[in-house]
Order: sequence, then C-alpha cells, then structure tokens
Amino acid sequence: MSNKYVVVDLETTGHSPKKGDKIIQFAAVVVENGKITDTFSSLVNPGQPIPVFIEELTGLNDEMVADAPNFSEIAPQIISLLEGAYFVAHNVLFDLSFLQEELIMAGYDGFYGSIIDTVELARFLIPTADSYKLGDLAIREGLKHDRPHQADSDSYVTAELLLILLERLLRLPIVTLKQLLRHSGGLKSDIEQLIEEYIQINEEKMENLPPHLEVYRGIALKKRNEVDGSPQHKPIPYPNSEEEKEELFQKAISHYEKRTGQFRMMDSIYHAFQNQEHALIEAGTGVGKSIAYLLPSILFSKKYRQPVVISTYTTQLQEQLMAKDIPILEEMLSMPLQIGLLKGRQHYISLAKFEQTLKDDEDNYDFILTKMQILVWLTETETGDVEEIHLSSGGRIYWDKIKNDESIFMQNRAWLSRDFYLIAKTKAGNADIIITNHSLLLSDLVSEHPILPDYQFVVIDEGHHFDKAAGKYFGITFDYLSTRFLLNRLGTIEQKQLLAKLDDLLLTYNQNKKNGFLHSFEVNEIMNDLQLEMDDFFHILAGTVKNKGKISVTTRASYRLKDVDTSKEWKAALTSAERFSFLLRDLLEDTEKKLYIMKDSETNLLAKDKMVLEETSSIIHQMKEWREGLRETILRKNPEYVNWIEIDSRSPQNMATLYSQPISISHLLKSQFFDQKKSVIITSATLSVKNSFSFLLKELGLQDSSVQLEQIPSHFSYQDQVKLIVPTDLPEIKSVSQDEYVAAITEHIISIAEATKGRMMILFTSYEMLKKTYNLVKESGLLDDFVLIGQGVSGGSRTRLTRNFQRFDKAILFGTSSFWEGVDLPGEDLSCLVMVRLPFSPPDEPLTEAKCEFIQKEGGNPFYEYSLPEAVLRFKQGFGRLIRTNQDRGVFIIFDRRITTTSYGKAFLQSIPAVPVLKQDINDTIQFIHAWL
Repeated sequence: MSNKYVVVDLETTGHSPKKGDKIIQFAAVVVENGKITDTFSSLVNPGQPIPVFIEELTGLNDEMVADAPNFSEIAPQIISLLEGAYFVAHNVLFDLSFLQEELIMAGYDGFYGSIIDTVELARFLIPTADSYKLGDLAIREGLKHDRPHQADSDSYVTAELLLILLERLLRLPIVTLKQLLRHSGGLKSDIEQLIEEYIQINEEKMENLPPHLEVYRGIALKKRNEVDGSPQHKPIPYPNSEEEKEELFQKAISHYEKRTGQFRMMDSIYHAFQNQEHALIEAGTGVGKSIAYLLPSILFSKKYRQPVVISTYTTQLQEQLMAKDIPILEEMLSMPLQIGLLKGRQHYISLAKFEQTLKDDEDNYDFILTKMQILVWLTETETGDVEEIHLSSGGRIYWDKIKNDESIFMQNRAWLSRDFYLIAKTKAGNADIIITNHSLLLSDLVSEHPILPDYQFVVIDEGHHFDKAAGKYFGITFDYLSTRFLLNRLGTIEQKQLLAKLDDLLLTYNQNKKNGFLHSFEVNEIMNDLQLEMDDFFHILAGTVKNKGKISVTTRASYRLKDVDTSKEWKAALTSAERFSFLLRDLLEDTEKKLYIMKDSETNLLAKDKMVLEETSSIIHQMKEWREGLRETILRKNPEYVNWIEIDSRSPQNMATLYSQPISISHLLKSQFFDQKKSVIITSATLSVKNSFSFLLKELGLQDSSVQLEQIPSHFSYQDQVKLIVPTDLPEIKSVSQDEYVAAITEHIISIAEATKGRMMILFTSYEMLKKTYNLVKESGLLDDFVLIGQGVSGGSRTRLTRNFQRFDKAILFGTSSFWEGVDLPGEDLSCLVMVRLPFSPPDEPLTEAKCEFIQKEGGNPFYEYSLPEAVLRFKQGFGRLIRTNQDRGVFIIFDRRITTTSYGKAFLQSIPAVPVLKQDINDTIQFIHAWL
C-alpha cells in the first residue's frame, strides 16, 4: 500500500466539458502508506451561472462561488498534488475529462499518469453489493457520508472506500490475484498495474492460504462444511402447555413477549401434520408466523422422520428464514438443525463451464468484469447461487454461458465434489426442513427428474400468491428480446457464432461426411429468413396491440387474443407464425442431428469444443420449448387458456411479448398437488375476505376438500394505533377525468405531507397515475424540502428505494403494485399510508377479463366472485404496511370514496381489523393529524 493515491471529486455545471461545462468545486484527498495524509478543497468560479438543478443537487450557488478563484489560479497546486500519484475517482473518466479540459485551457499539460476507478474496483472486489453508487457503498461499509454531492465530502468518503478496497485486494490469495491480472488488461482504468504490484507484495510474503480457502484446479474457493449423513432424528417432545412453549421461546429470544396467536398457530400446524390434513391459516401482522410454522415443522420432522418443505414466494423471505429465524430455532432446541435451501438448477454456477471460459481471450468488457467478480465471489460464497452476486445486464448474458444445467457434453467429473447444485441437492436430501420457492415447488410436480427429495408435508408461506405463481408456471411467455438474443447466439456462418463453430467441429472431427446435414449456405438462408420472419411476426403482434389494444402513453398496453378473430392483422400474424414455426423446425432438426453425431466423438473432444456443443444444445432445447409454446398459443389455441400480447409503448416497435396462461388453475393444483400430498399448510396475513376463505379455496381447487380453516388475529391494538380517514372533499374517482383527479389528490398529498412531516407512503394501482402525481407534486415546488422517491421514476430496485426512504426524515414514497406488500417499515419509518384508489384489477386486463367471462358462463357473478375478493386481498396487503410493532401509530387515508359510498365498500372495511373511520374534509384531516401524530 506504499503508493501515493490522490482521490479526486469535482462538482461541475453539467456533464460535458466539451460543451463548455465548468468545474465549480475541486477536492482531493491524498492517501499514502495506507493512510489519509492530506486534503485539499476549493470552490471554483466557473465564469458562468450555475444551473438550478445543479444548485439543488450540490447546494452550491452563484453567490458562494462569486469570490472563489478561477481554475487557473489553483491549477499549479493540483499539478503538484498529482505528481507521481495514481489519480483515483468514483467514475474516474468523468472527473478526469473535466480536469484535462481545464488544465489544457489554463495552459498546462493534462494529467497522463495512472488512473484507478473505485466503481470498477468495487464491482469485482465487492461482488455482492446491492449498488455501486458512492452513497450506497458508504452505507454498506459503515462510512460516514454527511454531504453527498459536495466534492470535499465525496472525495473523503471515496478515499476511505479506496483504503477498504485495497485491503480487500491485499487479502486475496495469490492464485486469485494472478487470475484477476490475466483479465484486468481489458478494464477502463489501470487496475492491471495495481494487481501486478499486489502480486509482488504477496509473493514476497511467501503467502500461506487462509484456513477457510482451498485451491482446486487453479481456482481459489471457500471451503465448504461437509454435508452430514442422515439427519439426527432425535425426537423432541412437542411443547403442549403454554408454560413449555414460553420456556422454549425465553431460551432464544431476549425481551421475549408472549403471543398466544403464535402458540395457536404452532398447535394448528402440528395437529394438521399429525392428522394428515390440509390447512389454511390466516395469521395477522405481528403473530410471528415464521417461527410458528418452523418450530412445529422441525419437531414433526424429527419425530416422524419426514422432511417438511417450506415454500416462499420471495427470495427475501428465504434469506430471512436462513439468517434470522433458523438460528433462533437452533438456540431454542439447543442443537444444530439440518436445513436445505434449494433453488432451480440454473441459479447455481457450473464450475466446469466457468473454468473453461477463463481460458477464453475476451474482448467483451462486461464478460471480463463478470469473470473477475466471480473469481472474488468464489472465495466468499458457500452456495454458488447467482442471487448473491450483483451482475450487470452484460454479466447476465455471461452467466447464461456458465449456469448449471443438465449437461450433455460438459460432464466434467473433476468438479463433481464441488458442484454447488449437487451439494445443495444432497443437503436437501438429508435435511429435516427444505426451504424453496413456489416456482421450484411447482416445476418439481411435473418434472421427469424431480429436484426436491420425496416429501409429503409442506408449508406454503405468502400463500395468497400461490395460485398466481402456479398460473405463471403452467403458462408460456414468448418475447422478442429473448428470441432475438438466442438467434444471435446461434448466428449465421459469417457471424462465426455457435452454428459456424458447430460446422467447424464437424469438419475437425471428420463428421461432416455424414449424410443428411444442411450445407452452410442452407443454414445461412434459414437463419436470415428466421431473423426476418421473427422481426415481422413481433412487428405484427405489436401493431395488433397498437390498433386494437388499450394503449396509454406511459404504461404497458395489452390485447387479448379472442377465440375468433377474422381481421386481416390476425390472418397476417397466423401466416407469419406458421412460417416462423416451419423455419424453426428445419433449423432445430438439422442442429440436433449434428449434435447427436458429435456425441459419438465425445471421448476425443477438447473441453473448449464441449463448451460450444453444450451451449448450442442448451439453446436448441430452449427454442424447442418456445416453438411448442408458439404452436400452443397462436396456432392451436387451447380454450382453457387465455392468450394475450403486451407491449411497452415507450419501446421500439416490435418489442412485443406473447403470454398464455390457464384461465383457472384450480383443477391442476388439486389433481397434481393437493391430492398427492398428505398435508399442505397455506399461510399468509391475507387469505380471507369478510372472514370467509371461500374465494381462495375455490382458486386453489380446495372448495370440495376437507380443509382445516383458521384465522389468528393480530395482537396489535388497531383501535388505538390506527385512524382511517376518507376525505369528503375529493371528487368521486369515476366522475372526473384522470388529470382532474390527479390535480385534486396532489393538493391533498401536499397538505398531508406538511402535516405529517414526511414518513409517508402513497400506494397507486397504476404507474401512469403515479408518474403524473409525482411530477405535479415536484413541479408545485411546495415540498422542495422533502425527498420524493417514485417507483419507476427515481430508479432502483424496491429494496434500494425502501432503504433511501428510511434514510431521510422528510421523505415521501410513491409506490405501485410491488409496494403493496412485503415492505417492512416499523416505527416512525412510516406514519402515514395513503391509498389512492381501491385496488381493483382493470376489467379489460386479459387474465381478469377471461376469468370473469368463465365465471359468467358458469352462471356466477364475476364482480362478487372474483374482482371484489381479489381487490380486498390486495387492500389487506396494503393496510398491513402501516402497523408493524406494538409501538407504531399511523394514519391510513383512502382517497377513493367508494369505500364508504358503495354497498361493496363494506367488504374492504369488514376484512381488516376494526378501526375508527373518520369522514372529513382536508382541513379537519390536517388538524386531526397535528393533534394525533
């Protein structure tokens, strides 16, 4: 660490020095011998006005820089600082381009020394970070970052981050450093030079490998804990009395607070397993349902030697179970538990394929960086699960090359002992409890090669999603981008992609003399025709939506394919689909023949050749599934399925997606799942509508079965903790245009935000309305001292948006569907929840429309049997965001007056805990909020 590093950050009037933008603040921090030794900071007079948005971002204005020096006055000091140093910055090319321009304008030479980009360094040295923005990395590494977007603060934090990154680099084993060196020449900054120096340091130290690492086939890996043999079936008696249960909980939970609802749920699950019954258990917020199902599951498993599967909808819940709840259980039971976490095969890395791709000479920047990320990640990961690592979109393409799948050619036995997927599968086979997700659970039902071990007892958490997850799983998705991507990977002969490489291999291994293969020029012709036909087909689909579908300016538009469509557009789509299907068939048949022939040469094949064949085989398998999906969706039209096309009106004209899903999933779930298992427990905070489970029982196919039903209310005192307000001075949502409604609610949002001082989440049912409202609030200028965070506007994942919301006191979060549930904002993080409209699905949304038609044909009432109950369940999810602990207090404001003016509005209020409902105008609401919060 003996080098000199000068860490620089600039604030500027804009993004482009070539267009005349100038520096308004320069800051540098000097790092030598692993320590910060000096700092320099100066405002700079840019000789031009500072734009308003830069002033808002940085807090710097014209007045502050009026008496500051010009850049040429501080240039000698900067040149002296940079002498003999690495120039370091977060997004280094941005800062360097400005500095070069200003130095040259001031009559000096530019800086031509070595540069380091801390974004690039962080991307491979912290491969599991959620984000590589400076503020997010600072929070992750526990660095204090007082004034983001001010150069002195930013440069100091970047210097501290640099020291952390250099320390990480120094700790890497020499074998990893040498692998990183081989790939680092393709990076944008001079990290290659840095790694060379660190290899020298490590070699001088005669490095010993840390005890937690091993080197296998030239790659450093984290050593894994050996999978134990069969589970220890040490039966532990079930705690029948409340005293016994309390004793268990007190062992593991400090400040334990007794919850009788949790005990009730435990008993219900244990008895359902014992009696081999299915059960639906609705457990209100705060019941503690994770422990309430894990504890009886583990005790039942150990007593009866039966594995119990726990299935969740989200990966966040799986991670919470493994990181938080399982350790509590182990503490309770005073023993280590055998828990298997199992995902679909493609989630895990194939080390055999990765080893092979490391030998490729890469010129693709994303591939190079992703290889470096994975090399570092392999020294840290115990699972080999892609969900742990932060990949760019280009990195995802590389992952497709190295993901684990059922290999035909790459059966490299050398890696079997360290194959992450096989280890996870073995661990699951020996586990008391197997944690998985709804998607894998469903795929396992119909798979020829089941992944999950044989099981008869299962708990489905987040159970209100299970029928929708099943609909998606048993459905088909066929989209332009994925299809084009796969065709591009196969490529024409001239493009030298997989089909050309396959032909070269046939020639090399003297297999091209076999009869019946298409010639290169014929393959080329098919590939060119396929590309054109595919473009035409998706162009026709997109045009059909634009001409016939419901289109809006900002959102996705859809069009449902009805049973009978004689329009000329649809005839053109059918003709194109048939041509596309036939061309695809010819290509698939020829390629499969060639792959089959190459299988005969398998013993002579080099590893790199096997990789080509494996990749080709994987794509052909995918395309066969797609061709079958295309035929089912467009050409055959199964009357039990609903088919529709979606486009994003902001995307290029042919980027359409074709969907097909069963109209009803109930019979499939009943016959293929519930009838096959001894006991399935479905649990969630939202399973009932007006205290009845009939809606979900019907959706799941369980209405005629013997099912144990139980509602366990939350122990929170909602009467005292929540006030529900319905404004009387807003227009009825359907009586005015959307723009008028948005204008009216914007005024209310501004008044309420000022009263609550932020800590407010607003739930929308449509992204279009969210964006209009967000923009109107922002343009008003009345909430300039608030941080406005808009889903789809501010950018970032739900997790990142939620974290940003928690960071600021005066924050307002505008969210759509994914924020209606699963967001945990306890205490003062959230004190006001606004629901803009009741969450009915649009009646012309294809799946909703098809389900309603189906119910009508059966003589039912679509609104009361489907639309209303579905909306009520979503409403309950939204309501559940507000109160997360006994100490929380909150205001729940519903702008949609239908909740009190219509007969069906009662269904919403009767489905949540009893809370006081106030109907009043905005002035009374503001006064009430001031008094109550």
